[in-house]
Amino acid sequence: MVPLAENAPAADRGSAPLTVQRTIILSLLLVLAALAWALLLWQGASADLDMAMSSPTMGLRGPLFLTIWVVMMAAMMFPAAAPMILTFHQVQGAKRRRGQAFVSTWVFVAGYMMVWTWAGIAAYAGAQTAEGVAERIALSPIIAARIGGALFIAAGLYQLTPLKDVCLSKCRTPITFIMTSWREGTAGAFHMGVAHGGYCLGCCWLLFVILFPLGIMNIAAMALLTLVVFAEKVLPWGRFTSRAIAVALVTYGIAVIAMPEILPIFSSGGGMDMPMNMPMPEGATPPAASSR
Repeated sequence: MVPLAENAPAADRGSAPLTVQRTIILSLLLVLAALAWALLLWQGASADLDMAMSSPTMGLRGPLFLTIWVVMMAAMMFPAAAPMILTFHQVQGAKRRRGQAFVSTWVFVAGYMMVWTWAGIAAYAGAQTAEGVAERIALSPIIAARIGGALFIAAGLYQLTPLKDVCLSKCRTPITFIMTSWREGTAGAFHMGVAHGGYCLGCCWLLFVILFPLGIMNIAAMALLTLVVFAEKVLPWGRFTSRAIAVALVTYGIAVIAMPEILPIFSSGGGMDMPMNMPMPEGATPPAASSR
């Protein structure tokens, strides 16, 4: 439980300075998200789109993939995470010096982003494994697309699970999460950020998995998922949105299984393999020769 703020110095509890800090924090979060979107648009414009869309790893080595992943998470998650971050700062400001509250808030954000960084490492490992298996067994474009359709169905069904409900409820009630998860000090702020990131990951991880069959650099898909996550976590009808998204995902997954060609990365000519005659982007790893 959060301890009472009676011992905080009166001069440090002025509402106006805390309000200014709150405005600065919100502005910085939105600016960082906007810069992340700008970087993603620039990367999408400068990269080989066929490679970026057809390869789960975008043909990149781990560090560069992870950098792009973290930028994606800042772009897509900061708007939805802002209410939790601002609530954390409000509680910190009520019980600590204003400067300490400001620093602790960004430590909280660092813990939150650490979870998404770990998720990016897992995503890269999974994508590399999937690419290797697909190449080894000479996976056809139709089968690969239908696997993507099955992922959509799995993501839709996950929306209806108790685990999704638990994680979503933690994300939708910031003050409840903070009151029940409070830790003192800077290390406590980082621990709380990690805990919130864990609930956020539990809520959204399959929504990000479906980015791979949609094309990892599919800007339209990223924008749509950003709106979905924001609606689920922030808007009053978030739970209804979650269930509506479940229906949409399952429906689309069934449609992809029936008609694989409607998946954005499907190509009847080359399938979802990375083209061999295209120039490699900086940091890319040349694909292994196909055994077909």
